[in-house]
Amino acid sequence: MINAQPFIDTLNGKPVALFGLGGSGMATLEWLRKAGIDVIAWDDRASNHRAAADFGASMHPLDAQTLKSCACLILAPGVPLTHPEPHPVAAAAHEADCKIIGDIEILGICLRDNPRGYKTVAITGTNGKSTTTALLTHVLNACAIPAMMGGNIGTPALALQPAKDGTIIVLEISSYQIDLAPTFTPDIGILLNITTDHIDRHGSFENYAAIKHRLLDSSAHKIYAEKLDQSVLNGHVFPMLPGAHNAQNIIAVLAACAALNIDQDDAIKAIKTFPGLAHRQYLARTIQNIHFINDSKGTNVEAAAKALGCHENIYWIVGGRAKTGGLSGLEKYKTRITHAYLIGESSPDFAVWMQEQNIPFTLCDTLQNAVPAAYQDAQNAAKDNDQNKDQDATILLSPACASWDQFDSFEHRGDTFIDIVEALS
Repeated sequence: MINAQPFIDTLNGKPVALFGLGGSGMATLEWLRKAGIDVIAWDDRASNHRAAADFGASMHPLDAQTLKSCACLILAPGVPLTHPEPHPVAAAAHEADCKIIGDIEILGICLRDNPRGYKTVAITGTNGKSTTTALLTHVLNACAIPAMMGGNIGTPALALQPAKDGTIIVLEISSYQIDLAPTFTPDIGILLNITTDHIDRHGSFENYAAIKHRLLDSSAHKIYAEKLDQSVLNGHVFPMLPGAHNAQNIIAVLAACAALNIDQDDAIKAIKTFPGLAHRQYLARTIQNIHFINDSKGTNVEAAAKALGCHENIYWIVGGRAKTGGLSGLEKYKTRITHAYLIGESSPDFAVWMQEQNIPFTLCDTLQNAVPAAYQDAQNAAKDNDQNKDQDATILLSPACASWDQFDSFEHRGDTFIDIVEALS
């Protein structure tokens, strides 16, 4: 595991408080306990208490009196700090004058001046974070530079275990995580883009943008993808990375490679072998001329727009827990949409939008209903139109919504979509 001593040195012998015992929370708890750090833990969900106690945590509600005795409060990124209102544990920490941090902050403390030469690349932005993180990690490893990815994608930050000196740790970092990492200073920071998102959590677009920029401002080497010149691509074709948005992701990766002294031609060759990301415009299956695309990571309008802009004759599966603004901004893609299939709690509002845009739609409620309905409609259309019987159709899951109304995560939603698709005859 990553050397914990730099973090231990900041504690002055006090225990730490830990709130939120989901995936990253449990990984953090395991790391803390292996380092011999005393932990007082809590979670609103009692079902998580037993596992935390088994790791050796003292289980106790984290009120102000308890937090006064702690060196810090380590908070899960999903717990509201300020908006729409502070979670009671955040309010208690402020009352107790107990600093609030997250696992990315701890990782950063432990990697400062590390003797093994680990470097960090931190990637943020409204859209494209996961693809860029996975792509850069793939390119580095393909160029014989040891790299691993984690943070907001895959492995939690404190569960990363680099085995080789000089390993590049590539981190996808959300605005929630930046909020909890006030002194994190990555070697390379990449800001892909900023569009309206998570206003309910940050209070305003200005606050959200400021948080994103804070990561870039604190980085030793700064890359702002929207300001990069795309002419470096020079006509190269990347079949697994379609669309202008992926061109932006690619040039961000090339800029990071340049900062790491990797030859551009070698990097481009490696990019062309990238297999794609499971839940970002991932081709799950093709049956005759019907392509099933898993874009479950498309959790907002901007992400869905990028998917809609890459296809024609779309049978669009959309819905979930809506973001601010609903589907506003997607009007220009309506001619690409043959039919829409509405799922989740956003369905009534999205039905109104579909009617306003004259897009045919079906209220399906669940993926289990939507996928077979879309498949049947696409088959029927091919049969009814002999002249265009070989025309490609795309059944696209790009929800433009959060997944939490029906699923544990966007990965759970995407995996469910793939399971349903694979079961089709």
